[in-house]
Amino acid sequence: MLPQEIIRSKRDGHRLSTQEIASFIEGVTAGTVSDGQVGAFAMAVFFNGMSREEAVALTLAMRDSGDVLDWSDLPGPVTDKHSTGGVGDNVSLLVAPIVAACGAYVPMISGRGLGHTGGTLDKMDAISGYISQPDVAGFRKAVLEAGCAIIGQTADLAPADRRLYAIRDVTGTVESVPLITASILSKKLAAGLQSLVLDVKVGNGAFMEKSRDATTLANSLVEVANGAGLKTSALVTGMNEPLASAAGNAVEVRNAVDFLTGRFRDRRLEDVTLALAADMLQSAGLVSSNQDGMRRAAETLAGGRAAAVFARMVAALGGPADFVENPEKHLPKAAMEFAVKAAENGFVTGIATRDIGLAVVGLGGGRIRPDDRIDHAVGITRLLPVGAEVRAGEALALVHARNAGDAEAAAAAVLSAYTIGASKPPAEKTVIRRILPRG
Repeated sequence: MLPQEIIRSKRDGHRLSTQEIASFIEGVTAGTVSDGQVGAFAMAVFFNGMSREEAVALTLAMRDSGDVLDWSDLPGPVTDKHSTGGVGDNVSLLVAPIVAACGAYVPMISGRGLGHTGGTLDKMDAISGYISQPDVAGFRKAVLEAGCAIIGQTADLAPADRRLYAIRDVTGTVESVPLITASILSKKLAAGLQSLVLDVKVGNGAFMEKSRDATTLANSLVEVANGAGLKTSALVTGMNEPLASAAGNAVEVRNAVDFLTGRFRDRRLEDVTLALAADMLQSAGLVSSNQDGMRRAAETLAGGRAAAVFARMVAALGGPADFVENPEKHLPKAAMEFAVKAAENGFVTGIATRDIGLAVVGLGGGRIRPDDRIDHAVGITRLLPVGAEVRAGEALALVHARNAGDAEAAAAAVLSAYTIGASKPPAEKTVIRRILPRG
């Protein structure tokens, strides 16, 4: 089938057959479909959408573009989570070891940064020696030894998604619900999971800013995943401010180590992490209720078992054995720090979260083009949350930059992203709703 005819059909609002979708994805994988044609297809889907049946077909075709892992030899349930992307969202680094420490296996295949949002894989690449894209044998070995492994797509897992993912990032089609759905789920299905929990972000730092749109995406993910044979549920969580008090790569890894070891925990980050861990444990059959899952996850975290699992995972994938004890020794550090100071007294009443993410990209911590190299050291820390009281001249955040010019530009962006008011705003819910499959 000619790729241009498939593009034309979707452009004109027609439903594509399973055969047409499979043919196009075969061309994406083989390289017989050009980047321009992939971008045109993505734009046609962006404007005209896909039916549930089309989305299932696209997801399965992308899954079948490479190998599908089999974990049936493991002595425990295989589960995972995925976030649709946010700012300061390092939950994957926390929830994977928590759930693994409770007896599940978490083979987590993650992506790189997309648009203004950070990528879990970019964060792991900040760790000295860490092999974020091992071969399948190395992946299996790490999962067996540590209980979890956070890696990127290998050449053999959903290769069609890897190419489409990069082109979406630079063609203005990131927010397409069917493409997001197929991208996320093709990797998860290729990972051979038995269950999945999704974290769908909503707010000014998410791809879905409106509650209606986030719920639409969550329902799409849950229905398509279950339609493709993967037991899946979702949480809709708030992203009207950075989730952690750090945004960047190395700085978010350091924040995650502090969280796991109990040195410091951001409240909203803890709320989302424990909620997702509880759902994962329940869907994996390791607890009988959400309340029991929450309790068990919290006990595992407090007892230090999750930190120990994270340490084993880093070592199993080539990182330093003492990483959890000495993270600053093995993470890159930016050349300079620049405090962003408040101009007036008051309370933080709002944060333009997307602008914080774009400031990190501007520092070099994200990509403008797919082949851009990332500076893992740069980022922003000590981000004050909404509701915090601040006085003029006190720091709203701390910018980590490679030079003074970049630091000043990022500081200006961060300052304009903060709104200061006279009274403390009411707290927003962090976990907004739970989405279960119909029936």
